[in-house]
Amino acid sequence: MGVRDPLPAEEVTRRLSALSGWEKAPDREEIHKSFHLDYYTSVKAINDVMGPAQELEHHPDIDLRWETLHFSLTTYTAGQKITELDFLLVARIEDVMAKYIPAG
Repeated sequence: MGVRDPLPAEEVTRRLSALSGWEKAPDREEIHKSFHLDYYTSVKAINDVMGPAQELEHHPDIDLRWETLHFSLTTYTAGQKITELDFLLVARIEDVMAKYIPAG
């Protein structure tokens, strides 16, 4: 199975259960998570996520509002399905965000 092949629903559910805060959208094939930090720190974090996104050639949808930074992931090239590529980027996003939000 390639990184852009759609994952079965039960595999998506299994993987999400191991991740803190990541959820599947109820009405579409997308996973998402919101982070709460100030606006200017969010801008720095977005910039830091761009390197890994470019390396993976997979770009998240990003929404920044006041003190909430929201990432949404789906693989558009797979017909807007959830793929291994989404979870690879989740791991990279989590690594970046750990620099800005202390654990626990």
